[in-house]
Amino acid sequence: MSLRESGFELVDSERMRAWLGGEPPDWPAFAASWDDLHLDRYMADGGTYRRRRHALFTAPARGAIERRPHGPHWQSKDYNPLNGGIERWFEPITDAVGRSQSLTTILTWCRDQFGALKPAVTAWNVEVHQFRIEARAGEAAQPTPEGVHRDGVDFVLVLLIRRTNIASGTTTIHAPDGAQLGSFTLTAPFDAALVDDNRCAHGVTAVEPVDPSKPASRDVLVVTFRAC
Repeated sequence: MSLRESGFELVDSERMRAWLGGEPPDWPAFAASWDDLHLDRYMADGGTYRRRRHALFTAPARGAIERRPHGPHWQSKDYNPLNGGIERWFEPITDAVGRSQSLTTILTWCRDQFGALKPAVTAWNVEVHQFRIEARAGEAAQPTPEGVHRDGVDFVLVLLIRRTNIASGTTTIHAPDGAQLGSFTLTAPFDAALVDDNRCAHGVTAVEPVDPSKPASRDVLVVTFRAC
């Protein structure tokens, strides 16, 4: 099923690499930057299992994609009943990551894909999130602690960076009435989920360590596009 036809699409790692023109040469350093994320201190459930960084960009339909001054991430409680309704100021994505070939390639690809679906859009507001979910024995680690939700944007990319000693973490896609339309698990670096946020909601099941005695984490890049 394609994003255009069904409102969501799973892209496996082989196809995603091909669509991006191959693995960017700076990918190892890009992936390693997930080791330098900061604790999310806005978790209304009291959880200490999520680390992140955040950045804002503007993507014109043509031309260079530019980073905007750092600002808050905001969602209404209609979209995020757990953590919404406030400005959440996360540590910014580093300049090196923001300028990296990996991120530039991903954002340009997203702009071209989503722009083809909405050709009348002349520019997009883009938010980029680096997430790490850390799983520990005896603690539910929720990639989407707000549950099945929409983000209040037009399109969402979820790109797996890596999984380390992790079980579960299944992505589910839902129709507006809550009916489940599909489910899949991102398992390999570059596995990706694309979602039309106006047509579908999404969620991810809790993750847990395979071996509770060892560190366990799920690293993803989330990119949202909203028409200006």
